[in-house]
Amino acid sequence: MALAQQAADKARAAGEVPVGAVLVRGDEVIASGFNHPIGAHDPSAHAEMVALRAASQALENYRLPGCELYVTLEPCLMCAGAIMHARIARVVFGAPDPKTGACGSVVDAFANPLLNHHTTVVGGVLADECGHALRNFFAERRQLAREERDARRAREAREAAADPTSHPVSL
Repeated sequence: MALAQQAADKARAAGEVPVGAVLVRGDEVIASGFNHPIGAHDPSAHAEMVALRAASQALENYRLPGCELYVTLEPCLMCAGAIMHARIARVVFGAPDPKTGACGSVVDAFANPLLNHHTTVVGGVLADECGHALRNFFAERRQLAREERDARRAREAREAAADPTSHPVSL
């Protein structure tokens, strides 16, 4: 999970939501990925999807049996589907995602007995640390938005004060 957290730091540095993923087989790291849908202009550029794509290229196979995926945030439904199609043996995630989590928080895609592949899921590994990184990121974003709004309002007030035509004249 520490490697997934390092990947999440790369997402943060790029201005993206800090989610990281690492795909391993045994003791070997096959691939890693970080969240970057904004920069890539790609709604599927979630950390898990990036790691799955890189691992598939590295192993020259779209099936990744025997591999485990470590991710700092509970996978969404899109990522859960890709994880199942890739035949990932186990997913280990950090923080739960109460808005889009597909490992039990909102839906549990992996618990459906009708599906043909079953992935083991372990959640809550370093959940506090992973959740803290996400909360800090969004708190910083909100603070920056407030500062930008306040600066814009101050600039508009200065411009209005400097322009005598912007004030109604009382007679």
